Amino acid sequence: MSAVAEDKKIVVGGSFLIEERTPEEVFTPEDFDEEHRMIADTARQFMDNEVRPRVPELEKKDWKLARELVRKGAEIGFVGATVAEEYGGLGLDQVAGAILGEALGRAASFATTMGAQGGIGLLPIVYYGTEEAKQKYIPRVVTGELITAYALTEAGSGSDALAAKATAKLSEDGTHYVIKGEKMWITNGGFADLFVVFAKVDGDKFTGFIVERQEGLSSGAEEHKMGINGSSTTALVLDDVKTPVSNLLGEVGKGHKIAFNILNIGRFKLGAMCLGGMKLATAESVRYANERHQFGKPISSFGAIKHKLAEMAIKTWVGEAMTYRTLGLIEGAINATADAADPESKLRAIEEYAAECSAIKVALTEYCQYVTDEMVQVFGGYGYSADYPAEAAYRDARINRIFEGTNEINRMLIPGMLMRRAMSGKLALLPAAQALMDEVLSPSMPSLDEDETVLAAEAKLAKNAKKVALMVLGTAAQKYLTALSEEQEVLIGASNIIMDVFAMESAILRAQKLAAAQGEEQAALYLDMVRVFCNDAVERVEAEAKNTLAAVTEGDELRTLLAALKRFTKHTPTNTVAARRRIADAMIKANRYVY
Repeated sequence: MSAVAEDKKIVVGGSFLIEERTPEEVFTPEDFDEEHRMIADTARQFMDNEVRPRVPELEKKDWKLARELVRKGAEIGFVGATVAEEYGGLGLDQVAGAILGEALGRAASFATTMGAQGGIGLLPIVYYGTEEAKQKYIPRVVTGELITAYALTEAGSGSDALAAKATAKLSEDGTHYVIKGEKMWITNGGFADLFVVFAKVDGDKFTGFIVERQEGLSSGAEEHKMGINGSSTTALVLDDVKTPVSNLLGEVGKGHKIAFNILNIGRFKLGAMCLGGMKLATAESVRYANERHQFGKPISSFGAIKHKLAEMAIKTWVGEAMTYRTLGLIEGAINATADAADPESKLRAIEEYAAECSAIKVALTEYCQYVTDEMVQVFGGYGYSADYPAEAAYRDARINRIFEGTNEINRMLIPGMLMRRAMSGKLALLPAAQALMDEVLSPSMPSLDEDETVLAAEAKLAKNAKKVALMVLGTAAQKYLTALSEEQEVLIGASNIIMDVFAMESAILRAQKLAAAQGEEQAALYLDMVRVFCNDAVERVEAEAKNTLAAVTEGDELRTLLAALKRFTKHTPTNTVAARRRIADAMIKANRYVY
């Protein structure tokens, strides 16, 4: 598959906060090529025909069936899509990988199983394994012959992964490592053959290893979980387990690089999986609302239900814009900078957009939780019944805000990563923040020119929301300096604003691109979605900024900043009621999610 962003300059990660983009510069789902669309159709058919009908069996812990479905899924590329052909993969781009992830999201338990198999359980070997280990394991994982798992978390080290207590010691003859310790929450733990295990060499050098199932390695009982019950989750005990030195991942003492870099891929893949779940949940909600009658009418005819269906569609469509915009950036950077002889260079290209990956992870998992919660509400009493799909969707979605780093950790990472890039000179955030403060102290007269381009008002809101984000982040950085990392509530407030900025701009650019290609009349419903989203987002931005600024400063400075905030967030409200009705009516008429 060829480059997604060929002939386009590499966009600096995080620069969405200080630079403007044109619709032509962003990648959207409308840009999928024929191969992308074929992959999407094949993957959806597999999930709907092969996997979803068998979820009840998976939920009874039928791991023989799970292995069979992994092998079948592997045949169409679910595991090895982005793996090089020399190791048995398909050598496709990251967009194709995300498209497959989106299809997986239609069955959350199986998505979890395959997420470990083709993601965190495989990619550390792809990017950090020795050549001997790659040749030995990758082809067998890609076909589903070997099932993989990822063993990082321990009872006393969750978000603080580096506090792990598992140890590894090199044998006296230097041929193998002996690993001892216990791990928790291991996806595929009950039936995996191969584990990516993190342990401390000599008790202090955090390091990654490939470990085969063997004597001394045992899985605990299956965890009784809130959701994703068709996936295996166990503890893992390693009692003097041996692994050859050729199974070392990367360098001794550099295990944190593996854990953190692989998570960037996991975060955008999780966002894509959430998209698949949201589209299915919205479609099923529309169908149920059309079938369910109350007071002599289908409940889909009621405004309160239309509001819910429309908001489910809006969050899904905006989340999709954020996800594939970022994938376009990643693919462009990989094509421009990655060296096939140096697999880790691909990870560095992905790491450029670590802040965007965290934003996708947080936003999409929370959009997904909103959508499944509203699905329960649309189904009413039946939504609470395990005999209907809403109940499982609601429970299954809850883990997403904990997977791949909790949403709280990711919220703090977003401004933290942007500030580190600013301090290193990679991102011109500080000059932009200083220029903004000059504007705050000496406001210029507003332009009287009327901008009549598509979504001009929303584009202005997004541009001003960027100023709000800079104002909050700059004020906090100036007050706390290096201690900013300790001010978690302030970081979370700044992060919420930054995520809404990225979402607003991604949605605007996608809709403008659609309007240019199809005409404004054909793109009217997409324009409606953007207007509703931006109307609500700017109100969230204003409220978040007020609270965060009040926590950072006071007196005259606070009054000056609040006056600037009022200017930046001033807008004429959109008639969101009428717009949501139009968005919902299109789905009600089609009896499905149509966007």
